[in-house]
Amino acid sequence: MATLAKWQTNLNDRASFGLLRKLPIDKQMIDFASNDYLGLARNAVFQQSLLELAMNDPALMTGSTGSRLITGNSLLQERVEAFLAERYAVEAALLFPSGYTANLSLLSALPQRGDTLIVDELIHRSVHDGCLMNQANKWKFRHQDLNHLEELLKRAKDQSWVVVESVYSMDGDIARLKELAELAMAYDAHLIVDEAHAVGVFGDGLVQEYGLQSQVFATVVTYGKAMGLHGAAILGSETLKSYLINYASPFIYSTAMPDLMALSIQAVYEFLDRNTHLRQKLQDRIACFESEMFDKYSKSLLTPIQPVIIADLNKLKNLSKEIKEHGFHVYAVLPPTVPEGTGRFRISIHQYNTQEEIKQLVQLIKSNIE
Repeated sequence: MATLAKWQTNLNDRASFGLLRKLPIDKQMIDFASNDYLGLARNAVFQQSLLELAMNDPALMTGSTGSRLITGNSLLQERVEAFLAERYAVEAALLFPSGYTANLSLLSALPQRGDTLIVDELIHRSVHDGCLMNQANKWKFRHQDLNHLEELLKRAKDQSWVVVESVYSMDGDIARLKELAELAMAYDAHLIVDEAHAVGVFGDGLVQEYGLQSQVFATVVTYGKAMGLHGAAILGSETLKSYLINYASPFIYSTAMPDLMALSIQAVYEFLDRNTHLRQKLQDRIACFESEMFDKYSKSLLTPIQPVIIADLNKLKNLSKEIKEHGFHVYAVLPPTVPEGTGRFRISIHQYNTQEEIKQLVQLIKSNIE
């Protein structure tokens, strides 16, 4: 009971600062918060295509019954992995139930004792959690600061690993992947790129767009954001795939994704190939937001993640409440999710947001912070 009392005290302290997290209820507000950038999770035509897949084979709808190494593997999943490997021009792909599990698998299994892991200081929490599962030395380099990264690479011992996101989840900026790849090669470091917020938005992801597959040791693509589904895949060599199957505990001990989800992953690529206008419409909406909002509170990013920094947390929380009262769902991000002094609205732009909705939201924000 003493432990529960201590936990409750911690919760009360967090609540007193207005930082207590609670599970929200969707009130069908105008969405500027979700990661459904292309609107696929609400696309009736895409939903119908997935329904037809399930109706053609109802057995797809049930669980996989175990991990991939016991009873959860299937020819269908292996065919989807082969499809991904061919599409991305890599040797192999390995499916995971989530992007979080994929990152835990990479970071727990690959770096060895004595190796040096160098991660961007703003990398996703799943990477930091994965680092806790290995015995390598972990260093952080200043966000997007390649000079600082090179300084650390010069000091690193044994094998070096560099981990970045191609589009950063809270700041929305794009990594300098070509320069990162060149720097990693110069110091014989292995580069890992998390494409969670790029895949779908920028074609099949920025590693693919820039033709860097041969220079990136492992690429993580996830399907719970712009692709409107769930799950993830790690792309790389056949040796990497086999090593993860044998040594990555989060993969070995996780129940495999259902076959329907694996088949849906292939289906979403094919759907986007037929509906390229969704990406263009998203870019038009991003341009609309940036033309309306661009000022000292925002910057041009060309990505659907648009942070508006408001360091004054009281102002941020009060404005968040008012925005919700006007029917807009906007996510206010508070410390410790982001560093102290960088509280912000993490505004997600979607292809289904209308120009009028964007203008109304921007006007509401500006009228309350100027």
